Parts: sequence; structure tokens; C-alpha cells
Amino acid sequence: MNQKLIAKSNFVLSQVLNSEDSLDILQDFIEAILKIKIEEIKLNNHKGENVVTSKNFGIADVRIKTEDKKEMNVGIQIIDGKYIQTKLLLYYAQVHNFQLKSNGKIAKTITINILNDNCYKTYCYHQKITLKNKEPSFEEEKIELHIIELLKFQPIFLHQLNKEEQWITYLKGQYVEEIERVKRMNYKINKLDKLVDKYWKDEVIE
Repeated sequence: MNQKLIAKSNFVLSQVLNSEDSLDILQDFIEAILKIKIEEIKLNNHKGENVVTSKNFGIADVRIKTEDKKEMNVGIQIIDGKYIQTKLLLYYAQVHNFQLKSNGKIAKTITINILNDNCYKTYCYHQKITLKNKEPSFEEEKIELHIIELLKFQPIFLHQLNKEEQWITYLKGQYVEEIERVKRMNYKINKLDKLVDKYWKDEVIE
């Protein structure tokens, strides 16, 4: 993983992305991974809750409205270590349940889970896992988890990366020249990189 993010990865990114000024970065990333166009996006506010919040369990979760007027909650987290499947489901439950306090109504929940380890046997680095109720009326409430395994990502044409590949290249952070290339390709990635640099510059070691 990108060495700027390797220590306290969820915490570092939660500090720089949980602000109104960073919503454009979150939007660009979500659109790239989910292949959707977002019309509106806002942070889900969990302040004051006596529970684990997105700032220490995940990066951020947002409420979005797509161009076709569908509302969704989207949560983003980085996972490493043991019990990956359990962490996937716990985070999904957190994001889905917190929306009641943030928005007052239920919408479909999607989580984007970035893994710094290989967990599944497939060679594909991006998987979509869905579980849905057999009742037709629950079609829009199906569970949807996106799993991205960074170690499996191997770009072939670095000068022709699509947006998803640009983001995964940055998060994987294997080579400095690749990171610099995607920063030139994508303004939002460059903006995030500057925010992360500023975080580490301002970080006080206690």
C-alpha cells in the first residue's frame, strides 16, 4: 500500500476526507469504483454517538443521489490483518444502521472495502458481492459490497489507465513514478495527495 497511508490508514484518510472541502475527492473515487454519476453528495454525520464512528472504523460514509435520482449510503474502509470477512460485515452493518440517525430514512447501502492482503481465490482485483431477499419488493434493499484487493492489481498500459485504475494505482503505491503519473492524470488524486502530505507535515508526535 502507498507508504503515506500505511500507518493508521483508515485514520489518516478519515482525517483528510471527512470535510466539505473533500467531497469532490470522495465523489470522484466513488464514481470510479461504482461506475455511476453522482448528482448530490453529503457526509453522514455521526458526531455525538456513543458508538464506533467512521473516524476510527472506516474512512468515511456519505449519502449520495445519483443522476437517476436513486439515494444510497456509501461507506469506504481499508482492511488488513485477520478476520477480514467479519470486518466486511461489521462495517456494512455500521454504515447501514447509522443512516437512520443521520438521514431519518433507509436507503440502499454499499460499502467499498480496500484490502491490503489477498483474501479470495479469484484473480480479479475488484469483486462485487451482493445478497438480496427473495421477496421482489426488497430488490432495492439488496446488500452490496465491493472488494478491492490491491496486491492483485497489475496495470498493463500505464498511459491508458481509466479512473478506477488511476485510483487503485495510487492506493497501491508500488512505485513513485506510477503515483506521479496518476497524479498528473487525475486532479482529485493530486488534491488528496497534497492533503495527506499536509497531514503528515502537521502531525505532532506525542
